[in-house]
Amino acid sequence: MKLSVSSYSFQQAIKAGKMTQFDTIAAAHEMGLGAIEFIDLTPVYGEKPTLEEQKEYAVKLRAEADRLGMDINAYTIGANLFCEGVAAKEEINRLRGQLDVAALLGAKVMRHDVCYRLGQSGNARSFDRMLPTLAENIRAVTIYGEKLGIRTCTENHGYIAQDSDRVERLVNAVAHDNYGLLVDMGNFACVDEDSAIAVSRVAPYAFHVHAKDFIKHPFGSGVAKGFQSRGCNYLEGCAVGDGDIPVEQCIAILRRAGYDGYVSIEYEGAGDCFEGIKKGIATLRSFGITE
Repeated sequence: MKLSVSSYSFQQAIKAGKMTQFDTIAAAHEMGLGAIEFIDLTPVYGEKPTLEEQKEYAVKLRAEADRLGMDINAYTIGANLFCEGVAAKEEINRLRGQLDVAALLGAKVMRHDVCYRLGQSGNARSFDRMLPTLAENIRAVTIYGEKLGIRTCTENHGYIAQDSDRVERLVNAVAHDNYGLLVDMGNFACVDEDSAIAVSRVAPYAFHVHAKDFIKHPFGSGVAKGFQSRGCNYLEGCAVGDGDIPVEQCIAILRRAGYDGYVSIEYEGAGDCFEGIKKGIATLRSFGITE
């Protein structure tokens, strides 16, 4: 396995105006990392760029990464693929455009979301009823990605497509070798699932991995720090190794399943993001991820 960091881990500093996405490459390099992952490209924080602006920015990011001998190992974006007709064509085309951005970054993996909430009527009322539409649209995206040499994947993210059994069914419904999962070992806690059990279920489908940790505050504990899981427990972001997610066990499970790709740190704590990332790097290196 190889170690990386998500540009999202620096979001605290980016929001405060202390750095930009461009600056995260040098910051990761200074921490001794050889790779970085980017989320939705935003040249100016708070502004919504055009696709052409994102492409121009991707070229600049790639040049900076090359200058420092860094790999851009993944690109992660939001998406809502539960849509039909004209809306489906528009969203699929948008994601194809984002795959073009990923290609300019030199990323070999692109992660996209699939849906964010249930509806009140029709097929939107349940994940299983959404599944055929999701699978059809995702397949159209990954077929385009395959032409570019980019594998596509979905993260266990967003409360709906987050449980390990749901994302496994999603992979099986899409039924395309170019499509798999971004396995985020911390995110399973957002749906109150044991991370070790969940990772052991989905490890064979992993195209990419996020290392994330949370301190769990059970419902009724009187502690309301962080955000609430689907089951109303609280999750407080922290440095990898400081929380209740069995990170070392999850790494061992992935390794036994044959995963040898990147593990990206995704820090979501309230403490200083630079210190949180550095602590995560040290923890993961102690688990045998040395590159």
